[in-house]
Amino acid sequence: MIMTRKKKGTATEAAALPRLAADAAAALQDLAARVAAALEEGREPEGLKEMVAGTTGDLAWDLHLMAALGSLAHPGTPGLLAALFGAAADKVRRKALKRALHLLKTKGVPVPEDLLPRGEAVPQRAPGRGPVLAHISQILGNGDRYVILEGPKEILGGNFLVSLVNDVEGIKECHLLSVKPRERREFWDHFRDQGLAQLAPAPPVYAVRLLEEAYSLKPEAEGSSRYRSLRQKIWQEWGRPEEAPNLEAVLPPLAPGEQNRLRDQSRDLAFNPLFPTWLPGPEEITPWLEKLREVQESPLVLSDQQRQARINDLVDEAVRGLYPPETRDLWRHRLLDTAYFLDLKGLGAEARMAQAAAQDLAAGARGPLTGESPFLKALVWETLKMAQAEEAEEKDTSSSSLLAPPTESLLIRR
Repeated sequence: MIMTRKKKGTATEAAALPRLAADAAAALQDLAARVAAALEEGREPEGLKEMVAGTTGDLAWDLHLMAALGSLAHPGTPGLLAALFGAAADKVRRKALKRALHLLKTKGVPVPEDLLPRGEAVPQRAPGRGPVLAHISQILGNGDRYVILEGPKEILGGNFLVSLVNDVEGIKECHLLSVKPRERREFWDHFRDQGLAQLAPAPPVYAVRLLEEAYSLKPEAEGSSRYRSLRQKIWQEWGRPEEAPNLEAVLPPLAPGEQNRLRDQSRDLAFNPLFPTWLPGPEEITPWLEKLREVQESPLVLSDQQRQARINDLVDEAVRGLYPPETRDLWRHRLLDTAYFLDLKGLGAEARMAQAAAQDLAAGARGPLTGESPFLKALVWETLKMAQAEEAEEKDTSSSSLLAPPTESLLIRR
């Protein structure tokens, strides 16, 4: 059993740590809980490292992470700390690592004398430079997302590299910007004002992998040339893409019973602010809206149960038409990316729903008698309801005034 008893002085040491944003603090708490559970389960050292390694890179995060791991009194914790930070070149991280290992010793956890390499570690970046950071947006329904690298101007020639990447079309835009301190707020407000791009701090190597995956799709795309010219510097400072762990290894495993419950709950994601762009567009939904109207206005005498069964069959058919089988793997990857994004934002409950919905779209996950994905059905049904509400509003408007101004569609194209 992992003990987390606090020693005197812990509060003082914690107070000396740099402050974490609220969403990052929540994400750290969730990660520490998952690591504790994995240690108890006897997860292999390499698996433990994969769970955590993709989150490291930011100094404040790393220091808080070491403090959190130092509170997990388990024989596997020292090896995990050494694997993550044993080769750290900077004194701040090495001092924090030694403090965490010392804390574990005081809790009775054996720490081998030769656990850390002797001598100086090889520096990974030039000393004296500020930290390199990464930020990502959620992935939109058309596969777009922003990947933003932030670092000292002397590395790339600007302090922000802003890329719009797509999981089919590659790097659509890539801009190197020099943002002055007084302009930073306006810079971030630009993304918030768009309304469709929420941002989260991300492990630098994960952001690099997103850029590299997009680049490999279409190396000759217009936005790829800027990234290509900076690629080696990015790898040197933000990390190499192959260092980013596989998302399915980072996300916590779901027990079979939990998987079924979360899969059913994933329909609630259709109402989440991250998912409006995943809804089908007006042209896509119109044929299915007409079919729904036929069912609802059918002259056949049907019981409520029979009519609802026909509507359910129609929604299943619409899901297969709007999200055909050959695209399911793409949607599965988008859901996994979204699950990780939600974890980075500290929204663990929603992350597990997205993860369950992704697993539900894997090949062979559903048989012919199990119906369609609750998540995709919710997207389609929500779109149909919105389209019907819009039709009713247009009828009311036209009947009340022939001069009523046009209104924008309630639907957002994916």
